[in-house]
Amino acid sequence: MRSGHYEVAVIGGGAAGLMCAMVAAGRGRRVLVLERANRVGKKILMSGGGRCNFTNTGTGPENYISANPHFCKSALARYTPWHFLEMVERHRIAWHEKELGQLFCDESSKLIVRMLLDECAKVGVRIETECDISAVAVGDDGRFRIDSRLGRTTADRLVVASGGLSIPSMGASGFGYELARQFGHGVLPTRAGLVPLTLSGKHLERLDGLSGVSLPVEASAGGAAFRNAMLVTHRGLSGPAILQVSSYWQPGDGLRLDLLPGQDALGLLQRWQRERPDAELKTLLSEALPRRFAQRLCEHWLPSRPMKQYTSPQLREMAATLGAWPIVASGTEGYRTAEVTLGGVDTDGVSSSTFESRLLPGLHFIGEVLDVTGWLGGYNFQWAWASGHAAGQAV
Repeated sequence: MRSGHYEVAVIGGGAAGLMCAMVAAGRGRRVLVLERANRVGKKILMSGGGRCNFTNTGTGPENYISANPHFCKSALARYTPWHFLEMVERHRIAWHEKELGQLFCDESSKLIVRMLLDECAKVGVRIETECDISAVAVGDDGRFRIDSRLGRTTADRLVVASGGLSIPSMGASGFGYELARQFGHGVLPTRAGLVPLTLSGKHLERLDGLSGVSLPVEASAGGAAFRNAMLVTHRGLSGPAILQVSSYWQPGDGLRLDLLPGQDALGLLQRWQRERPDAELKTLLSEALPRRFAQRLCEHWLPSRPMKQYTSPQLREMAATLGAWPIVASGTEGYRTAEVTLGGVDTDGVSSSTFESRLLPGLHFIGEVLDVTGWLGGYNFQWAWASGHAAGQAV
């Protein structure tokens, strides 16, 4: 069975792949999308608690991690959050800003997938799901030969939009990295990003029974700091602040948590000592922090007694603990729950304007398969839209 010839074949029917396909087909190209899962856009569907945090209005190069921090600039400048928002509004999808520039659907992430599919259908994109690829090669005529359940497909240009290793239950695999290596591209070491951190031993035992407790913190690791909510889990720590800093944390790194972000911890303790000298520390901390968390702090990290009994040096020491609570993470929950994959195809071998391989003409890499990883909050989707759009204009 022969599948025929296409001007553009896109491997991966996620955010980047669908964007690239619709843009390329809109320019008159004959486009085929091959998706190994049973439906396209699975990560879109599960994102944002099913409401899809589809972009972030504050998107800039500083919101991305890459060995080459300049690589993302061109695509992000050419396709902005406002471009994507225009398409969302054209499809009459209601949206709202949650916090920090994060835009979500009012109703369901299914509407974003439907919008992308409608746009693809309008310009004649062919989409095939449950389509594992067994081999990719380049023929003597320079065309790409792709073997799958469709038989052999040939294409003038091949776009790899197969994503990273995060959430394998959604169909994630390392296929894109294997393909990159096959054609001589370097692949930088990968690891889980935007992922809960795990604790072990006494560090986990000390938080036993606090699963579900949430509080605002500023989490710092690897030279980065993020202020947002932290959630205690039965395996360690999660919540937006922890997910954000996890992309910068490496095994062995220190992790510091400011438990009173934006507040003067020493000034607060001194005021309590002046105004409520007979009150115990754990009672007062329970007014500033979740009660169970405050009590546990006083069991293991801060000795609780009436405020009048503390010396000035002791107050300073306690303030230092509250402002930089030391917690030792043993690892992460890994790709199983990670929202993104750090590392990937080395951008030195890829054009930042067309996303075409510098080693093999006609081969393009877009989206998460590349060594470009965004922060939590819609940045990774914006990278998918921007890189997909740039490649779609070039193929």
